[in-house]
Amino acid sequence: MKAVSIPLKLINLQDDGFHLLMEVVVFKEQHLAVLDTGASRTVFDKSLIEQHLSESLQISDEINAATLFTTTTTIQATIPLLKIGTLKIRDYETVAFDLQSVSDTYQQFGHPPIMGIIGGDILMQYKAIIDYKKLQLRLYKEK
Repeated sequence: MKAVSIPLKLINLQDDGFHLLMEVVVFKEQHLAVLDTGASRTVFDKSLIEQHLSESLQISDEINAATLFTTTTTIQATIPLLKIGTLKIRDYETVAFDLQSVSDTYQQFGHPPIMGIIGGDILMQYKAIIDYKKLQLRLYKEK
């Protein structure tokens, strides 16, 4: 198996503890995502998905992704290419939520906006190891 190392940024959200941020590339654009081991699925911001995939969206009123953030409407979409470091995930089936309130919270504390949450589906599939000392995420892909 080949390891992919992704640098992490540790931020302090006042008394709410620490969050890990990482860069991802979606629709050929770099965005920041929260690394969330408690989220069962990876989700992206609804506005980002709508901007790029408005023709191929499926809207659902049921919540099928458990994260810290709740919503009333989820959007299902397929991202043609998701890049995390040198790892390339093609045709990634995702769920999109409105992450504006999360992004606003980050910006209130002087951090950049958030466009996604990397959750357990990707972390599990690619056997993630989080190294807090080196601030690195390692993902392992089959050769």
